[in-house]
Amino acid sequence: MFARSFQFNAFRSAFAPRKPRHPLLRLAIGLLGLGVLCVLVFFSVFIGAAMIAAGLLYKLFKQRGKPMVRGNAANVVEGEYQVVRKPVLPLSH
Repeated sequence: MFARSFQFNAFRSAFAPRKPRHPLLRLAIGLLGLGVLCVLVFFSVFIGAAMIAAGLLYKLFKQRGKPMVRGNAANVVEGEYQVVRKPVLPLSH
């Protein structure tokens, strides 16, 4: 009989938050949640911008002291090419 009468609902209800019944309290908690969400988004934007800036500074300091390539000498690939036209298919009747 003990196995049937024991239920885990007592443990579930201890950790499950309940919504308050008073409408103004529900509104206040909802606005508090939105405020926390806005603060987190606000700080995440600044953290992301700081990470991008740190990456750009790292890249600039890494290239410091290396000579820059003048002209198109580094970007030119010499070779011969031939234009290939689209083959003409015979009309089927």
